[in-house]
Amino acid sequence: MSAIVTDEQIRALAATAKPYSLALLQWGPERGMDGADAIELEHQRRMVSLRESGVIAVLCPVGSDTLAGVAIMTVPAKDASEIMADDPCVQAGMMRCEVHPCQGFPGDALPG
Repeated sequence: MSAIVTDEQIRALAATAKPYSLALLQWGPERGMDGADAIELEHQRRMVSLRESGVIAVLCPVGSDTLAGVAIMTVPAKDASEIMADDPCVQAGMMRCEVHPCQGFPGDALPG
């Protein structure tokens, strides 16, 4: 059941919105290439490092044959695109990345 939300609550929340970037990583044609496991491990190390440094606010690997993962990034879309272009899996053609500007609400978090 949904909670009843007032117009005032909507306006108050909307006023707190901040800009973020949404990175969508999709599996590419070279996903199964020789050496893919080692390249993917370096991708994972890099993504966790970006999370630890605060560049990625939310990191969500996806168990899908098409979508590899989603990251909400704290940098502008142009910067996020440049960061993701340097990703080992993206450079190897194992993944493709789309980056979209988005808005989010500081303090939102995944439940523990």
